[in-house]
Amino acid sequence: MSIGQWTRRVALPTALYSVALGALALEAEDPFIIGVGSHELHLPASRDKGFELLRQAGIESVRTDAHWAFVERRRDKLAIEPHWNGYLAKTQAQGIDSLLILGYGNIHHGDGEKPRSEPVRAAYNRYVAFVAQQLRGRVRHYEVWNEWDLENPDDPEFTQDYARLVADAAGIIRQHDPDAKVLAGAVTSEGIKSGFALRLIEAGVMQAVDGLSLHPYVHCYGRGRSTPEAWIEWLTEIDLVLSRAANQPVPLYLTEMAWPSHKGACGFDEITQAAYLARSYFLAKTLSNVRGYWWYDFRNDGTDLREREHNFGLLRQDYSPKLAYQVLRVISPIIEHFQFLERVGESDDSTVQLRFGNDKEQLLIAWSTGKPRSVSIASSSLRSGAVELIDTAQPDKGRTAAASQWQCPADGNNCSTRIELNEFPKIISLGASDPAAIASEQTNLALDLENSKERGTYR
Repeated sequence: MSIGQWTRRVALPTALYSVALGALALEAEDPFIIGVGSHELHLPASRDKGFELLRQAGIESVRTDAHWAFVERRRDKLAIEPHWNGYLAKTQAQGIDSLLILGYGNIHHGDGEKPRSEPVRAAYNRYVAFVAQQLRGRVRHYEVWNEWDLENPDDPEFTQDYARLVADAAGIIRQHDPDAKVLAGAVTSEGIKSGFALRLIEAGVMQAVDGLSLHPYVHCYGRGRSTPEAWIEWLTEIDLVLSRAANQPVPLYLTEMAWPSHKGACGFDEITQAAYLARSYFLAKTLSNVRGYWWYDFRNDGTDLREREHNFGLLRQDYSPKLAYQVLRVISPIIEHFQFLERVGESDDSTVQLRFGNDKEQLLIAWSTGKPRSVSIASSSLRSGAVELIDTAQPDKGRTAAASQWQCPADGNNCSTRIELNEFPKIISLGASDPAAIASEQTNLALDLENSKERGTYR
């Protein structure tokens, strides 16, 4: 099914969608994960500075490759690389979980081909069992293969072979490390558009795993289609179609996603990369089925400014932070400790305004999708005084008092102000939360969910 066909099948308006497939129980059970991809596992002497920078940015999980070829360097002789244990010890010491990819071919089995035949599949399963046994209790998530669909996203038989591999691997992991979560998919953008992800759901893969992982890159989609706002609209459609096919909410893990900062086709400057990072993380939180977002990747893979694969990182090759790293560092506490409540403001494409809250405070997170513009905002929980905000364009300043002032009537209710918005989100304090109002809002969300089921719009 093409993405155009998907779009025509979407029946729910976007505003209702975040409620109708909200999976409110998932939010409490499995909090949103802030992650990155990294290749540091394969450096025999990983720099301690890298682990400290992970923690300082609020990163909770690192996704990396546990190559089959490295575990089985000699046929039928399996061993964990000695430095892997040191790496896992260092991430755990920083309170950071690991997501290990179990995949890639092994030259000793089928000349490195994918495990589609019985002998290669059996060898792959032995490798999965060995890793799960050896690393028991030290790995939070396992992902079965990486971008299986890349070779042939249209072939149903190719999909079925992968679904079988997932079912076997998931059972093996649960046998040897029952606390670990298992993800399937790592589906590329092309695989999503070609129906690979949908075929996995229809094949019943969710009966074996804890979530479906996606790599929904859009940086090469051209003007108007490569923005975070276009991305979340597409992801909303994907989420809806997959959950309908599964007849239940499908937990989605965005285990690779980013905008690269190289000079050339499909590239963005470091300022735009940082702005898009902030916008995409906040937008990802508006879809409650999205369980985590791993920016790809933590550190640039090289130093060639014109090479795309060298410029996805939050850090440069020498570990110096880009603006994107500084932005993630300032927004990660908001992503972690606040929940999305609703979209607010006028329903046009010029600005995005999102209300977040917890039991202590409510925030408005707002930005312009084009030229800078001034907007009016309101709050019923404040008194006259300076507007307190975080400007993600200047992350090092943290929370500050802006030049803008809240204008409040004599009774102190419904204060308002004007804020200048640009491409970087502003995180504006709306004052203390009203517990009764939040409880009422959660009740209304639950009722909307039930009503959507009764109307048949949720299936």
